Amino acid sequence: MNEPGGVGPPSTHPLYSRERTDVDLNARHLVEVLIMSTIVRSFQHVEDLFLHPVATRSAGATRQQPDEDSPVRTPYQVDRDRVIHSKAFRRLKHKTQMFLAPDGDHVRTRMTHTLEVTQIARTIARALRLNEDLVEAIGMAHDLGHTPFGHAGERVLNELLPGFIHAEQSLRVVDRIEKDGRGLNLTNDVRDGIIHHSKPKGAITGEVSGRPPTPEAQIVKISDGIAYINHDLDDAIRGERISLEQVPDEVNQVLGTRHSQRINTLVCDIVDSSAPRLETCQPGDQAIVMSEPVQSAADVLRNFLFEHVYGPINQERSTIQAQRIVQVLYEEALNNPETIPEEFARDLANEPVERVAADYVAGMTDRYALKRFQEIYIPTFWSG
Repeated sequence: MNEPGGVGPPSTHPLYSRERTDVDLNARHLVEVLIMSTIVRSFQHVEDLFLHPVATRSAGATRQQPDEDSPVRTPYQVDRDRVIHSKAFRRLKHKTQMFLAPDGDHVRTRMTHTLEVTQIARTIARALRLNEDLVEAIGMAHDLGHTPFGHAGERVLNELLPGFIHAEQSLRVVDRIEKDGRGLNLTNDVRDGIIHHSKPKGAITGEVSGRPPTPEAQIVKISDGIAYINHDLDDAIRGERISLEQVPDEVNQVLGTRHSQRINTLVCDIVDSSAPRLETCQPGDQAIVMSEPVQSAADVLRNFLFEHVYGPINQERSTIQAQRIVQVLYEEALNNPETIPEEFARDLANEPVERVAADYVAGMTDRYALKRFQEIYIPTFWSG
């Protein structure tokens, strides 16, 4: 039985009965809306309770264009999902990480690189009580603008369209190209993390396009370096480009001799070194750092890869051929803009054909670039 003043079990309450009036339906909808809106507010309340004072809060996220809020996801969670469901993200599985157009089952691609970067970054963010959702969104999006054939393709497009950089192209993808030209309308915090993730050749913590504005973006930038110096070393050893015995002693002694050991050393050192800085840093300060011995070892490993792996690969005939393919495809699109697919051609009304041709070629996967090259230059013979 009901307690005095009770409203009865759900089956007999007007909001849950089979026979409901319009007023009842409106009331139930209002209750559902209130419950759903409370979900996001509770997430953001948890952020306020748990996250470090300098962590970026999703409640303050802004976008370039007004957008409808999700009832069950914070703005950074929405961004992550928009990236994962984008076409540009799916194409990463067929884009080069280090070895051109890889067909081996275990060779890293731009997709697996992205996943490894994001996993490392999330680990660091969680340990430092920073915003893990923001880190994940930036990590998933940071390489969406990468060209076919990796940095070899990027160098060619930079020569043909001076100023072409994959980080800026990633931002262009999420701002202007995806969703039939409407873009993904990501939060400005994610956009800033995308544009500031690149590093110069010399140092794993160096800056190319300025310092990332949030500690979460700084985490993704440094995690990008951690991921590729380790998985590229792993792939190079498996591909017999180098041997384990060639790895510099400083790397083995400071970082470790195994793949997992090296990553663990780097991650733990970043957490230990960054935690004190978070207590005193001001907005815009470099908060995410390594200790001097660990950063030195990481830079030694990075320079070792440039000398013994990246450099030799760049001189190989296959790399030169791949660069020639990118050049030819760009020139073909430039001279015959009617062949550019509508997904990119719609920008011809507002952008120079050089810019649109670069968008088209940069969006290609390795295998699509090879297929398109064959369609243009390899004749198809009839056989009866």
